[in-house]
Amino acid sequence: MSRKVVRASKFRHVFGQGVKADQCYDDIRISQMTWDSNFCSVNPKFVAMIVDASGGGAFLVLPLNKTGRIDMSQPTVCGHTGPVLDIEFCPHNDNIIASGSEDCSVMIWEIPEGGLVTPLKDPVVKLEGHSKRVGILSWHPTAHNVLMSAGCDNVVILWNVACGEAMVRIDSVHPDLIYSACWNRDGSQILTSCKDKTIRVLDPRKGTVIAEKEKTHEGSRPVKAVFVSDGKILSTGFSRMSERQVALWDPKSFGEPLTLQELDTSSGVLLPFFDPDTGIVYLCGKGDSSIRYFEVTDEAPYVHYLSMYSSKESQKGMGYMPKRGLEVNKCEIARFYKLHERKCEPVVMTVPRKSDLFQEDLYPDTMGPEPSVEANEWFEGKEGQPILISLKDGFATTTKTKEFKVHKSLLKTTSAAMGHQHDNTGEVHALQKEVKTLKETVEELTKRVSELESKN
Repeated sequence: MSRKVVRASKFRHVFGQGVKADQCYDDIRISQMTWDSNFCSVNPKFVAMIVDASGGGAFLVLPLNKTGRIDMSQPTVCGHTGPVLDIEFCPHNDNIIASGSEDCSVMIWEIPEGGLVTPLKDPVVKLEGHSKRVGILSWHPTAHNVLMSAGCDNVVILWNVACGEAMVRIDSVHPDLIYSACWNRDGSQILTSCKDKTIRVLDPRKGTVIAEKEKTHEGSRPVKAVFVSDGKILSTGFSRMSERQVALWDPKSFGEPLTLQELDTSSGVLLPFFDPDTGIVYLCGKGDSSIRYFEVTDEAPYVHYLSMYSSKESQKGMGYMPKRGLEVNKCEIARFYKLHERKCEPVVMTVPRKSDLFQEDLYPDTMGPEPSVEANEWFEGKEGQPILISLKDGFATTTKTKEFKVHKSLLKTTSAAMGHQHDNTGEVHALQKEVKTLKETVEELTKRVSELESKN
């Protein structure tokens, strides 16, 4: 009788746990829009959620520590004229967030330290170039101020946010609706999935197709795809019988998948979140009440099922915390912000360890908030590798110096690039004022002269 050998993995016992009720964000009207984005974005300072709003689109930005019941009068970011479909915090500046909306525009906002005290209606930059609603946003991982947006006009645009310009427009590659778009680890390639059942690897600056695979999943429901380690691609989709699938591909030989697994028959689209430090991919289904996680390795069957976090309530969206926002002393390897109908609940993924010491094998150096290349350099062809930081002493120490340096840089560059006309208007106003004063002086002197003449 042969015994089944269990594969050794330090992540075999990872377990997920929802936080206590007082650490959730309660009484929030999460957006009812039927769109397959995350609806939530988080970083070590803030959590942002798309909410229902009358007469336009809005999202809520709360400091992480502002838990409990959220007041109805809590100010929102509400500059869009149509519902907001996607939001994403900038990886290089925790106070900057981008939003895409049904009003065809992308807006960049600066959140003040400590959160909003009044509704925020004026964006730092408004990016206009899409002719239909904008449903996908993704910041470049290593280049400062580079943002990718994809709209229902089947167009992908790369923006230089600093000067508010569309630098690259990829409009002839996708014949149908784009379901997902993301960068690889150093931002040298883009991966998209489309309604024509094809996933494509693109050169972002040239807008050309490097590799593509048709019919990755036979079903007609949305396909999502992300880059995983060694340039491989993980996709989630549906079979012809509407079973949910997860597949792993090697773009160097796109013929057959390295592995294709069928999961269940639920109808929710699976949102994949990949952690390059641990090699774990988390699959969160829209409308599911569970998060499945798998380890991606080099040996067959490549995608190994680890476990599943289950809860009673289904999720409407999901935010994923960057590594530098985790509590390393508690062996926390991932944290999700799960959106319910009326609240947001953090879910913590932990590796059980007895020691309180820093676990180096769980926390290799991870991507820090420092960009390695500026937007204009990147568009000119310069590549930037991720600048890694150690989490040994926690996150705060690594970013204190960075905070001040980055904080206003977006605004500075924006005003430098866009503000020439503003400077001129300022000068014109000043001159007009001077002319007015001189006119008044001349009038006064003329009056006095005529008075003196009449006396004489």
